[in-house]
Amino acid sequence: MLTRYLRFTVFTRLKQPFSDWARLRRMQQMLRTFNLRQGMCVLDLGGTTEIWSYSFIPSLNITIVNLPGTIEKSTGSQHDFQYVEGDGCNVEGIGDQSFDFVFSNSVIEHVGGPARRQAFANEIRRIGKSYLVQTPSMWFPIEAHSGMPFWWFYPASLRRWLIERWRKKLPGWTEMVEATTVLRRSELERLFPEAKVIVERVLGIPKSYSAVNVPKTHAG
Repeated sequence: MLTRYLRFTVFTRLKQPFSDWARLRRMQQMLRTFNLRQGMCVLDLGGTTEIWSYSFIPSLNITIVNLPGTIEKSTGSQHDFQYVEGDGCNVEGIGDQSFDFVFSNSVIEHVGGPARRQAFANEIRRIGKSYLVQTPSMWFPIEAHSGMPFWWFYPASLRRWLIERWRKKLPGWTEMVEATTVLRRSELERLFPEAKVIVERVLGIPKSYSAVNVPKTHAG
């Protein structure tokens, strides 16, 4: 392995078990909160089939909307998947309140600037009777995309300098890091005013925020 890829490789390998643990915990909490039942209609906005692979999740009718060329189809799943290529900020062909539940995991920080994030939130609120929108916290010591400690607190000039260095080695990965915009809790609250924002903590440190909107018929 070339030395120039060492940090990226080590970060990816160390991150995977921790990410799997956090994802499992998040999905278990989601199942309890939303009382998902067999046959319910779910929209995963910007996601993949992988996160739905846990055997404890009942069989659902899941529609995955993602950008053209990014959808990976699943085989042998307990779920009935449908796949739609499109833009999560302007979902065409899906009616208002047509899904029991809309799920979006670590997507909103990738959709673009403030206007795009607002449009993404508007579509989730329009389409779903309930929803969960998760996004990483800027306060967690290791930034989830770049792998750098306290990445969002660096001067902008330093971040630009590092990105230009990384671009020469790993252009595709660098493009993803560069296009990521962290959301503060206050912005998530503004984008989803009827939702409750839940803070996921690890060792007392905020790891992520989730905007959760549960219909009264599901609550409690």
